[in-house]
Amino acid sequence: MNLRHRSDDGYTSAPPTPHGPGLHDERGVAPAILWSVADDPYAPPGPASVRCVLCAHRCLLRPGRRGICGVRENRDGALVSLVYGELVAAHLDPIEKKPLFHVLPGSTSYSIATVGCPFRCGFCQNWEIAQAPRERIRHTTFHVEPVEVVDAAVAMGARSIAFTYVEPTIFVEYLLDVARLARRAGLRTVLVTNGYATPESIEVMAPWIDAANVDLKGFDDATYRRICGARLAPVLETLTGFRAAGVWVEVTTLLIPGHTDDPAGLGELTAWIVRELGPETPWHVSRFFPAYRFGHVHPTPVETIRRAAEIGRAAGLAHVYPGNLGSHADADDGVTRCAGCGALLIARSGYRIVEVRLRDGRCPACGRALPGIFDGAPSGGPGSSGADPVEACATGFDGPAAAGAGPGGRS
Repeated sequence: MNLRHRSDDGYTSAPPTPHGPGLHDERGVAPAILWSVADDPYAPPGPASVRCVLCAHRCLLRPGRRGICGVRENRDGALVSLVYGELVAAHLDPIEKKPLFHVLPGSTSYSIATVGCPFRCGFCQNWEIAQAPRERIRHTTFHVEPVEVVDAAVAMGARSIAFTYVEPTIFVEYLLDVARLARRAGLRTVLVTNGYATPESIEVMAPWIDAANVDLKGFDDATYRRICGARLAPVLETLTGFRAAGVWVEVTTLLIPGHTDDPAGLGELTAWIVRELGPETPWHVSRFFPAYRFGHVHPTPVETIRRAAEIGRAAGLAHVYPGNLGSHADADDGVTRCAGCGALLIARSGYRIVEVRLRDGRCPACGRALPGIFDGAPSGGPGSSGADPVEACATGFDGPAAAGAGPGGRS
């Protein structure tokens, strides 16, 4: 299996000129990792079929065919990525928008994405870029080398780089190159993911990822198949896999009326989080608004969000955060309290930090540690010890909008 990662100097920089994906001019095409030559006895004569093991779909691809994600292709018996460095979005976001509430509160995260996704969620807020290959939507993208991403993040004062807006594992080769340079520059790295990674992918990514917010869209396999075109079990395995690998994990569940808001299912879901991930795992329960092919579904009633939050607390979760409530938000929705004594530790208003009372990551009243990441020093990773920091660029790159609001929905 091809697991070897490329060196930093394996590619030369290309000018940041607009480019529509899928034009076959070779820009953005790079050797893929996480695949093997497949046993395909019924394939026609010619180049080999390959098996992609990046996500749990484990696509079997004959020459010329692309995976479900739309951005990985078998070319002459070898798997390639079609989106290496081809950014469609780059924005400076509050880390709370990911949402990650227990990671460097009040900091910003430089957030990037290409097109593509292995899910086909009908309710996707960012469907114009996530489903672009499937919907045959062409976007202007900009080729941005990994060092340029890190330079821009440092220049803009970000303390982390987020791989987000679409499912980021689809551009894993680029992700790893950026993450390695980010580690050397003293930046954290975070994923906002649907959790459909394979154990092989987690093994490759986990040493370079500090935190992940994982979508747990429900707790019913039939629902996953119907609304996402995926299965539940691999998502649960990803959650436990990242946790076991030392990645800080937060969980988000979008409550879609009639699909993912069943109280019994939410009881099972939150009990599983407590049992398998721990009672201090943050759970973000988010309000749905009509989008994409779910335009006919009404927004989640506010009382449904409140009821779900109570279900989570009754299951034993210490940190439950109702989200996407807008003017319906209460003052306590963004509050983090000590799981030991109940003292206020962090107060938020929307994505804005109002107050942080932590002292070295601990409760000032009882001294109990708050699980999460509350310092600026990245954890060690392969090749990070003794590495020189990346030199910061004063202007960043001339590409996608580098600040302001990112794509819609959670990011």
